[in-house]
Amino acid sequence: MRVRHRSRHRLTAGLTTLLLPLATLVALGGNAEAAPDTAPKSAQAAPKAAAGATATYAKTQDWGSGFEGKWTIKNTGTTALSSWTVVWDFPAGTKVTSAWDATVTNSGDKWTAKNLGWNGSLAPGASVSFGFNGSGPGSPANCTLNGESCDGGGQPGDNPPSAPGTPTASGITDTSVKLDWKAATDDKGVKNYDVLRDGAKVATVTGTSYADSGLTKGTDYSYSVQARDTADQTGPASGSVKVRTTGGGTDPGPGDKVKLGYFTNWGVYQRNYHVKNIVSSGSAEKITHINYAFGNVQGGKCTIGDAYADYDKAYTADQSVDGVADTWDQPLRGNFNQLRKLKAKYPHIKVLWSFGGWTWSGGFTDAMKNPEAFADSCYKLVEDPRWADVFDGIDLDWEYPNACGLSCDTSGPAVMKTMMQAFRTKFGANNLVTAAITADASPGGKIDAADYGGAAQYTDWYNVMTYDFFGAWDAKGPTAPHSPLTDYPGIPKGGFNSAAAINKLKAKGVPAKKLLLGIGFYGRGWTGVTQKEPGGTATAAAPGTYEAGIEDYKVLKNSCPSNGTVAGTAYAHCGNNWWSYDTPATIRAKMAWAKEQGLGGAFFWEFSGDTANGELVTAINDGLK
Repeated sequence: MRVRHRSRHRLTAGLTTLLLPLATLVALGGNAEAAPDTAPKSAQAAPKAAAGATATYAKTQDWGSGFEGKWTIKNTGTTALSSWTVVWDFPAGTKVTSAWDATVTNSGDKWTAKNLGWNGSLAPGASVSFGFNGSGPGSPANCTLNGESCDGGGQPGDNPPSAPGTPTASGITDTSVKLDWKAATDDKGVKNYDVLRDGAKVATVTGTSYADSGLTKGTDYSYSVQARDTADQTGPASGSVKVRTTGGGTDPGPGDKVKLGYFTNWGVYQRNYHVKNIVSSGSAEKITHINYAFGNVQGGKCTIGDAYADYDKAYTADQSVDGVADTWDQPLRGNFNQLRKLKAKYPHIKVLWSFGGWTWSGGFTDAMKNPEAFADSCYKLVEDPRWADVFDGIDLDWEYPNACGLSCDTSGPAVMKTMMQAFRTKFGANNLVTAAITADASPGGKIDAADYGGAAQYTDWYNVMTYDFFGAWDAKGPTAPHSPLTDYPGIPKGGFNSAAAINKLKAKGVPAKKLLLGIGFYGRGWTGVTQKEPGGTATAAAPGTYEAGIEDYKVLKNSCPSNGTVAGTAYAHCGNNWWSYDTPATIRAKMAWAKEQGLGGAFFWEFSGDTANGELVTAINDGLK
């Protein structure tokens, strides 16, 4: 018998081609190591700068694996410039990958930018800018403008300051931290330091210490600093120090229940459900965590699930969390950027990246042949600099260790404990490490197949999938609620209910506070049913919007309203169809039961099944208060 069949369909998205304005974009190929005699002749005989002309550099964006830079040329002299050429050195490993509003070339690590036909002439007091995308950690040095120093002093060769020492953190509280660092050096003197929190500047100070405040308790931050010299040149950033404010914590406390929802990457297609809907429904204020589903498991590694939906889809202003449209050249788009905006607006929300699920669990067996390498690959993907700030940990949804789901695993009972230990070791104490697990409490069933008790010591919590116990994969029935809270007379199989699953996991040594009760935001149904009460016969799965036998709550509440309850959940008989699903009333009752059991909270699958005003999320929140 099939215990659960989660509806996790992936829709194919058409890939869009990004069209760049050819008039202003110059792509740079692989000639970064060209021989010196390939330098443009114009760079060798550039006109002299007017007295006081300057070229200043600013890093306008930094996404970890790359950055955006901008040069501004200003004629501060008394005579016009007819053309300009800016030359600078990058350290090895740093290069320009594309540029606009200038022709940029290089000879090894020396880079030359020359004006285009329309922007070379500068009257006294006028200025012009050009920009570029780059890769690598370095900053420009030895800048010249038309052969003279870029600071207007007439002598080229002024170097930017060195990197300051990596900050040290002290005096950490719920909302503040003190940072100290060793001074940078510069040939003309250091003017001040920019303090960077998670890559964004939060302060500029003249000394070598800074006290940051207004932080969120129990939250991870990363700090670095960079120096600016008296010529306004900015040097490279220091190493970073990670800081976790006190308070909060990863384990749910007695009065701090977890309220977690799954957000599916494929929901942005046919379902037209976006991160913004979490806000517009009022749900953002009522949840604590989001599991982003799913990443894949392939070739022994964690891999991207849907690159377009995850980080490439361009959002219009009306679809965006903050009402700001994506641009063609921003480094991160898609759901990841929308989740970043959601966290900025609701800093209490933490996001975990969930890997596997019903369709993609087959890869776990191969991956667990080398647990440490598997955990390392997942860590590198979750902590990719492009989106590391978006995620607060990882959720592993293996259906099922040492048992059968869409495919079967025979790795042995210890595999669950081995996996969670490897991931805790790699992700450390400051990241969340969780797992979605079976609720099959039948004798010799899936809970008995793996060491969930032994693995619990390495886990922040388990999402116990207490739904999909029964459904129309048994096409002829008997009809039964897919998410019964308790046993009831006539239930088709013993141990297939939430209370049995929770009790069995507790008996195996899993602390109650590490167990979350699962709620489905959908119903399971049959057709060809004449009996109103559970236990009737059927002919097939009831028709559904996306798949036969399953339908969202937001549809069922109107199309087939509940007309009975059994074992703590609702059912409905309308025409020849029979459905079971949870309502706000049954969810509140289940939350009361979860509190009585001392559970860590609840989770649900998934956001898009709820009503536009978040009825079911509200019921979870109200019930766990």
